[in-house]
Amino acid sequence: MAEIHHTTLKPTKLELLTDWLPGRPWYRGGPEGPRLSKAGGFRLDDPEGGVGIEFMVVSDAGASYDGAESSYLVPMTYRGAPLQGADEALIGTTEHGVLGKRWVYDGCHDPVLVGELAALIDGRAKAQAQSVSDQEDRDIRVAYEGAPLGAAGIEAVTDTESGTGIRLTSGTTLRLVRALAPGGGGHVTGVWQRADASQVRAPFVIVHPGA
Repeated sequence: MAEIHHTTLKPTKLELLTDWLPGRPWYRGGPEGPRLSKAGGFRLDDPEGGVGIEFMVVSDAGASYDGAESSYLVPMTYRGAPLQGADEALIGTTEHGVLGKRWVYDGCHDPVLVGELAALIDGRAKAQAQSVSDQEDRDIRVAYEGAPLGAAGIEAVTDTESGTGIRLTSGTTLRLVRALAPGGGGHVTGVWQRADASQVRAPFVIVHPGA
């Protein structure tokens, strides 16, 4: 299990995302930019122990959707060195109080995150608590009965206004819902907390089998 270090990050994750989010096609905010707060999420473990994997939910007080603040699902990976060929996926760099310089990536482009997400969907991995070491996150629910995804390689990643599609080398596509909305129908669902402290469940990931 990955050890979670409770230490400083300079700049913080929210500061990095404040600069990065407005350039995404699924961003719902205006030109004034986001006002972000952490609203939920979970982690996955890298079996090799070298890459941090986090699915963070952030809420934006500067934008609204259906009468509530907009909330986004942002998968991120944290690496001790640059990921080759992934310059366009770099969210930014930060200085970790224990681990030193970390390269922070949009995890949809990181093969380690995609592989572990496939393992979660297949039932070969467990979602971990976002801020507590060695604790399963039971708020994350997986409901998938299709063919196993197996060792998932990335063929293409496409961002649209409706989310991010990760096409695997098998032909299957994992669609990540980026701008979250309450509802059902996801193969991976999770919860986040709204400004009024109420918890909301929504689809995070939907699997579209290949032809």
